Amino acid sequence: MPRESYLVGLIGSGIGPSLSPALHEREAGRRGLRLVYRLIDIDTLGVPPEAVGDLLRAARDLGFDGLNITHPCKQLVIEHLDALAPQAEALGAVNTVVFEDGRAVGHNTDVTGFAASFARGLPDAPLERVVQLGAGGAGAAVAHAMLTLGAERVTVVDALPERAAALAGSLNRAFGKARAAAASPDRQPDLLARADGIVHATPTGMAAHPGLPLPADLLHPGLWVAEVVYRPLETELLRAARALGCATLDGGGMAAFQAADAFRLFTGREPDAARMLADLTELAGAVGASN
Repeated sequence: MPRESYLVGLIGSGIGPSLSPALHEREAGRRGLRLVYRLIDIDTLGVPPEAVGDLLRAARDLGFDGLNITHPCKQLVIEHLDALAPQAEALGAVNTVVFEDGRAVGHNTDVTGFAASFARGLPDAPLERVVQLGAGGAGAAVAHAMLTLGAERVTVVDALPERAAALAGSLNRAFGKARAAAASPDRQPDLLARADGIVHATPTGMAAHPGLPLPADLLHPGLWVAEVVYRPLETELLRAARALGCATLDGGGMAAFQAADAFRLFTGREPDAARMLADLTELAGAVGASN
């Protein structure tokens, strides 16, 4: 019989403003469950990212049911796990750990979260040529999601050419030759002139990193624009794209749907993902108003 009480948490750096505790605790309350969600901030603890293994073991010993993992620990945590779900193994990154029968099993709900958000928010978007800005942790997840959704070709643009090349290589190994390519930022004008859409997966546009991730004059009405940043929900990129009449997708859906998938893994209960998205929109709006 499923339990009625759960203890979960989040390991990462600078996670004080995270909306994850409220998202999970609100959904648990609607399900008649008691769920406590704790933040385990390596900055507050004064430990390096490599301490994730010790923190993982401590959480398991203290009776945690599972953990979310965020920057900069999504790759570092892998060596401390007993097993990986196929999605996490293919991606080489973990954002959710479930403790099951004494074993720590790693999952990645960023991929499924972005895929669900995109399918809901841009269901008819053409996917022949997609340009993605950013090849970091979030970039790897959304690139996998785009190819899973049927994108014919994803070109990854990153300021670090070797990082873009590494991601493109891993995508081609997973999805088939020539499904992905790497490009430097100086090729953006040509790429975007012929693209169907842009996926933005860098920190630019966050409250702490304001601005546009590309020159505004490269946008045109024929593009759709999907954002990963969700604080604020309306980034400068989305504002500029909407002004041109582009179809757009904010980052709230990915954040809410990855949380819903993690909630399912933690509790075994089916979450109300649409309600969690409404929660996130409300919470992110309240945070924006208070900043």
